[in-house]
Amino acid sequence: MPYKTATLDGKKIIYSETTRFEVQVGRHNSAYKTRYTFDGNLHRAVAYFNALNIGYGYKKRLLMPGARKPVLARQFS
Repeated sequence: MPYKTATLDGKKIIYSETTRFEVQVGRHNSAYKTRYTFDGNLHRAVAYFNALNIGYGYKKRLLMPGARKPVLARQFS
């Protein structure tokens, strides 16, 4: 299984075709809910994360479950 590498916000990320990326959205103090998952495609997950508009009181994050530090990106409004 070949591994791919990418850099996101100065962090080096190593992933494969089977790695799952999740885009989660939450509101105020409520828990995050997974809205979309991307298998093995970090570039598509980052593009979707950046294109997702959040309104006042919402928050979003990009996760790589199973990693030592799973949160790759986070944004609050």
